Amino acid sequence: MIIGILKEIKAEENRVSMTPAGVEVMIHHGHTVLVENSAGAGSGFDDDAYAKAGATLIDSPRDIYAKADMVMHVKEPLAAEYDLIREGQIVFTYLHLAADEPQTRALIKSRAVCIAYETIQKADGTLPLLTPMSEVAGRMAIQQGAKYLEMAQGGQGVLLGGVPGVDPGMVVVIGGGVVGVNAAKMACGLGAKVYLLDMNLDRLRYLSDVMPANCFTLMSSPAAIRDLVTRADVVVGAVLIPGAKAPKLVTRDMLPTMKPGSVLVDVAIDQGGCFETSKATTHSHPTYVVDNVVHYCVANMPGAVAKTSTLALTNATLPYALKIADQGWKAAMQASREIRLGANVVDGKITYRAVAEAFGLDYTPVDEMIG
Repeated sequence: MIIGILKEIKAEENRVSMTPAGVEVMIHHGHTVLVENSAGAGSGFDDDAYAKAGATLIDSPRDIYAKADMVMHVKEPLAAEYDLIREGQIVFTYLHLAADEPQTRALIKSRAVCIAYETIQKADGTLPLLTPMSEVAGRMAIQQGAKYLEMAQGGQGVLLGGVPGVDPGMVVVIGGGVVGVNAAKMACGLGAKVYLLDMNLDRLRYLSDVMPANCFTLMSSPAAIRDLVTRADVVVGAVLIPGAKAPKLVTRDMLPTMKPGSVLVDVAIDQGGCFETSKATTHSHPTYVVDNVVHYCVANMPGAVAKTSTLALTNATLPYALKIADQGWKAAMQASREIRLGANVVDGKITYRAVAEAFGLDYTPVDEMIG
């Protein structure tokens, strides 16, 4: 199979979908790998490293789309790429379609085979290709929250860890999944008082056992969130419903009850955000203020630490990319329920129920597409 590794074109996105080491493994499996010039530069991988691994360097993304059987990105295709995607071509990347109707309709029109990293799912419910970026984003959420609490950044001037004789800051993390746990661990490590909310009682029992003593687990509810945000210095939105739009858990009418200069960090912004006042921001303009509350809603947080993120992402995606390349998408889906769950749009049909429901469109089970 011919694999195309594209340079990211989303604003300030420095990750790349495959390292030179990953390219070498693909080559050893008999595949041809096309890499767009400078695709890895933002992550510290130069063109020579890809060439030494056996890749063919290509000047134009148009040429990669024209030649490759499977194209790989980190972030979703943007409007400039929609017309380049070919019928039957495999598009393997993060898609987050439930929050992006124009992209969804463009991929339907393309009749491509669109496999989303974020909906590949193991039997135990874990999301192996989302996990490494969730780990990065959860840890970064606290770094960013702590930074934007500084008065020079528009915050109220609170040090999350406090000092002897002064109370530490209070962090509320909504969602006890991978993002939430990593955020809570980082906040606890700084010495903050942390509340970690989830709706799964078994999960809360587990977290209560394993988290540090300054982390307090609570059953999530609208009443609990309304109460906690009035006292919070940082609130991290870490809620995920695989493939679906995030629920709005912090509403507009809660903001006036919050401390002026407190910080909301919405890690769910790729799926539409879990704060009612969230809108996607960029690394160059990461924040805005509503009702004296600082909002940080960068849609590609791990892109700020691109080298770490690229290495972690390739570790996770490469085994799945190899299966798809070695077997072809249809046989790979027949053999692997995990990859089958990654199918979001196939040959003009939506094959992931939550995406169809988000826009009131028809849903076709992928089993009908693969026989």
